[in-house]
Amino acid sequence: MRVNWNFPLPRAGYKGLIDKSIGPGATKDEKNLQLFVPLLAGLALIGVAYFGRYSWSWSQYLVAYVLAVDMVGGIITNSTSSAKRWFHREGRGVKQHLGFVAIHFAQLALFSWVFLGSDLWWVFITGSYMMISAGIILKTSLHMRRPVALSLYALSVVLTSHYLDSAPGLEWFLPLFYLKLLVCHLLKEAPFRPQMNANS
Repeated sequence: MRVNWNFPLPRAGYKGLIDKSIGPGATKDEKNLQLFVPLLAGLALIGVAYFGRYSWSWSQYLVAYVLAVDMVGGIITNSTSSAKRWFHREGRGVKQHLGFVAIHFAQLALFSWVFLGSDLWWVFITGSYMMISAGIILKTSLHMRRPVALSLYALSVVLTSHYLDSAPGLEWFLPLFYLKLLVCHLLKEAPFRPQMNANS
């Protein structure tokens, strides 16, 4: 096992879009994990919701499935070595990372619209915690970033468990949402590469 911050250039066409989403040079193991596990998670959620008789509409089933796939997939993808060296490459700083995090206001708004009756106060509170926490993490010295990120994530679990509304069967959404962004994406970690993949 070795550390390699050098990555191949993204491929042309739609494959290049995939490379920029998961990191150029992703290994077969990384690709399989981030493809199949999220799909299974989404199907499991649909099964739980159906047999649990949550009385969701078809649009709620669709949105819940998409969010489950994205949350689980995002946790896995942002944790891979290929993604770490791509998203934390030279030239990617606080502005770029905060921009990436801010995009996820859209997911909070979608969740609120479909499951909470468009509760804008909920979007404001959850989004503010997301942005403030991200800013704190990114301004923290690199050697302290992991414990600070995990502390803020732990606090988010307490807040989402006791003080922020959710929907039946979707209590997992905010904990996974914050895990994906505050821990999996923002932490810069050494991109370990398998020896058999010496050129990637």
